[in-house]
Amino acid sequence: MNEQLRMRELCEILNKWAYEYYVLDAPTVSDREYDRLYDELRALERDTGLVLAESPTRRVGGEPVKGFSRHTHISRLYSLDKAVSSDELEAFFTRVQKAGDATYTVEYKYDGLTVCLTYEGGAFVRATTRGNGIEGEDVTAQVLTVRSFPMHISYMGTLEVRGEAIIRLSALEKYNAAHPEEPLKNARNAAAGAIRNLDPKVTKTRAPEILFYDINYMSEDFLATQLAAHEFLRREGFKVFPYLRACKTPEEVRAAIDEIDVERRTLDVLTDGAVVKVNEENIRAEMGATDKFPRWAIAYKFEAEEAEATVEKVLWQVGRTGKLTPLAEISPVELAGATVRRATLNNFGDLTKKDVKVHSRVLVRRSNEVIPEILGAVSHVEGSVPVEKPTRCPACGAPVREAGANLFCTNELCPPRIVQKLTHYCSKNAADIEGMSEATLTLLLEKRGVSNFSDLYALTAEDFEKEDGTFLDGFGEKKISNLLTAIEKSKHIPLDRYLYAIGIEGVGRVAARDLADFGSVEKVAALTLEELLAMEDIGEITARSILSYFADEKNRSELARLEALGVRPFVKEKAVGGIFAGEAVVLTGTLAAMSRPEAQKRIEALGGVCQSSVSQKTTLVVAGEKAGSKLEKAQKLGVKIIGEEEFLTMLQGS
Repeated sequence: MNEQLRMRELCEILNKWAYEYYVLDAPTVSDREYDRLYDELRALERDTGLVLAESPTRRVGGEPVKGFSRHTHISRLYSLDKAVSSDELEAFFTRVQKAGDATYTVEYKYDGLTVCLTYEGGAFVRATTRGNGIEGEDVTAQVLTVRSFPMHISYMGTLEVRGEAIIRLSALEKYNAAHPEEPLKNARNAAAGAIRNLDPKVTKTRAPEILFYDINYMSEDFLATQLAAHEFLRREGFKVFPYLRACKTPEEVRAAIDEIDVERRTLDVLTDGAVVKVNEENIRAEMGATDKFPRWAIAYKFEAEEAEATVEKVLWQVGRTGKLTPLAEISPVELAGATVRRATLNNFGDLTKKDVKVHSRVLVRRSNEVIPEILGAVSHVEGSVPVEKPTRCPACGAPVREAGANLFCTNELCPPRIVQKLTHYCSKNAADIEGMSEATLTLLLEKRGVSNFSDLYALTAEDFEKEDGTFLDGFGEKKISNLLTAIEKSKHIPLDRYLYAIGIEGVGRVAARDLADFGSVEKVAALTLEELLAMEDIGEITARSILSYFADEKNRSELARLEALGVRPFVKEKAVGGIFAGEAVVLTGTLAAMSRPEAQKRIEALGGVCQSSVSQKTTLVVAGEKAGSKLEKAQKLGVKIIGEEEFLTMLQGS
């Protein structure tokens, strides 16, 4: 047989066996048989002086390199925006829903080093780190020691694929056992150090892998969905992680995130979150990107500690909206430096879905959320008892209303509802009344009938005294003085915190910041449904909730009482007389001369007001490169549009 034909045959066989071993984790031949053909190939290469592009011998670690050269990516590699709270995740869903009828994918977020591999004419030609997203370091020599990607593929165009270089926890343990004098601290640093090591032989000893998850660039063809991209990678022989959930609704996304959060502790791969992406490419194009992140994807990070505990009892708490939330009393566990004895579930539907029963073992997480959360049941025992659905409010006895997965108390004067409403108002991110705890508010409700925000500002020192001249339990002169001072101080409150504090259903801190851009409570109250829906982070349910709040006579009276008692929400003073005075400006696309936050500061310093989205009140749009849907909307509304060059001219002229 012709030597070159035999070499091609050996490469095909060896690469197939390597794919089965390193990608599928399902070897079909012994190491001895693999080595026999590998040695035959090496001998032929020595005899002929020829090494084929697809030869597995190219994966042997070569000589150390003197330094990493820089390489510009064909298409920019964006990093991901992060969410660590349900509010931030909800804001992401709202943005997506405004762009179109989207579905989602959910996958693991690996904690390693991002790499980009380039193929031309079906052959692997280069590997680089992500770097700054525009250019990265050429780590081809190091990546050639990794076996979880093909040297040759069937796609003949130019291709960039994206993956995460990782070191399995078991591989890290094995390496440290063999190198006790210089152990590696953690899997993430070990992976980054392996790929960015100037000596490829060191890379090989650490046994890194690459898990592939996306297409960064294709010169030919078009993949319409993330699911199609995942299948393309799998079909071409790239190692992909098997978990990829297709989700139709935000509820399904949250369920998938919970599933990942429970299962990740059993994996041999270090993960620190879940990645949520819009599945459809056309909607991704509509949403575009900021100067740092694609707007169609987000990483939900699990900055948390977890432990198992036993559910001893389930209580029901009543929130400020009347929602009944199940709270589990659990066997004490140590989490993040604290002893945890209680953990929450979202609602009765969540409790049922997670199969939580009294006396069962459950997984508990404590993270940046205020209260620990139950993620799901781990095991049941013979005495495990299902939790009964309440039909009446446990606090006041009023009938319970069921809405989807949630249960609500129907009594607006239910005492816990009032206390929670006041507690929210006094919290740090709202009116920030230091010292006004839930216990204090409960006492003031019981003893002084404090049930409205305005009642707080009518309090005097005498209200903390009993009829016999002594103080209410837990109070003294100094504490009373400090509390009244804090109440007085809270009258001067930023508008965004005020809009968050008054408790409009659905208005979290993100939406409150956007609403504050309008400048006053009166202007927010006058917004129409169309104007609210035009805002980026406000969906229809929240928009109607805002309209309903300001249409309610009781709410309007309460806001008037607050004003009469001296509560004065304020916005940051804007510069007057500048070139952008009177302009409501929206920035869209990428500016070459400066970042978007810097441009926003310059506009505001010159008298303008920056908005997050185009509406009827927008007077000017500054459009940089790759401007998307905001530009199109501005064109439809007839809003004045300028480019970066004209924008810079205006700045220079000022």
